[in-house]
Amino acid sequence: MPKESIDDGVDWDKSIGSILEGSDGDEVRKVKKLRKMVLLSLQMDESDKAAKKQFKKAIQNMEDQGKVKLDADGTISLLEKKSKKKKRKASSSNDEEKEKKSKKKKKDKKRQKTSDDASDIDDNKKGDGGNDSDEEGNDNEEAPAQNDHTPSADKNKPCKGNTQGVTRLFIGNLPFSVDESSLNAFLPGQVTHIKWITDKETGKFYGSAFIEMDNSVSASDAVVMSGSKLIGRPIKINFAPAREGDVWPPPKKEISGGGSSNTTGGQAGGSGVKSMSAKPENCMKLFIGNLSYDIDDEGIIKFFGNVDAEVKAVRWLHHKDSGDFKGVGFVEFWNTEACEKGATLNGKNLLGRPIRIDWTD
Repeated sequence: MPKESIDDGVDWDKSIGSILEGSDGDEVRKVKKLRKMVLLSLQMDESDKAAKKQFKKAIQNMEDQGKVKLDADGTISLLEKKSKKKKRKASSSNDEEKEKKSKKKKKDKKRQKTSDDASDIDDNKKGDGGNDSDEEGNDNEEAPAQNDHTPSADKNKPCKGNTQGVTRLFIGNLPFSVDESSLNAFLPGQVTHIKWITDKETGKFYGSAFIEMDNSVSASDAVVMSGSKLIGRPIKINFAPAREGDVWPPPKKEISGGGSSNTTGGQAGGSGVKSMSAKPENCMKLFIGNLSYDIDDEGIIKFFGNVDAEVKAVRWLHHKDSGDFKGVGFVEFWNTEACEKGATLNGKNLLGRPIRIDWTD
């Protein structure tokens, strides 16, 4: 079977291999689940047919090259994983050998310094006036020893488990109540930037994000935590190096996928009245998001009825391909006064979830 070329500027092999290597469970190794995670990590629309086609070609090419194995049940295995582990072990052995050599050099320097100090004492006894110059020589000799313990300024320095020094990570399966503070408390090191991934049309939080860690070691430690539970959900963490031409890290500490900034440390995608946009004149319609999949017309009408906001019509949004409910919709009221009353419920609990409300035309 001839190898099909993929000329779209995307390193598919690297993205697919990174996610497979960082996954522990069989769920991620299913073709559809893997495709979704890869497209999200590359900031592509998971419903884009062209992107799906490129992913399929990439899998076929990797299978032809002996990099992955595709089973009949749709499960993918990374065949290079074992060899990579061996390389890592070899690299670790080399690091240990270098460390031994470094210690030996330090011991030799220490012996030389002791010998120099003894010579200084003899010179002082002779009174040859060489004391000042000898002291200067000792100061110069001690300077490199101090630099040995100075922290490296290179945050992308390769390290164990992160040979490329990547500091950008993709995190998936996040709880909708996650925010900057809870994410920082959960992960090792320091999260310096966050980009919450949201639906371009509705602004709905997808439960995933791209983050920038303070250094490569923190990023490596974070990837090891993949599968650990955050607010009751086992999260997925993978390396996600920025593509050429991407603006990363973002100019602001915390942004959403739709481009709106959020520097208040609020919920992913924004929460509370502060997250609402400017109200259009004579507005009689609201966007509603973060809804339970058990919600229906009767439930939403009763919810807004608690503040005497009479609903005129409800429209739910569904995925084009699968027809599944997106968890968002629009509510129209009879007048602007009822719409304003309904907006006061932004962030209130509905079927166990804090509803997200915003003005819309």
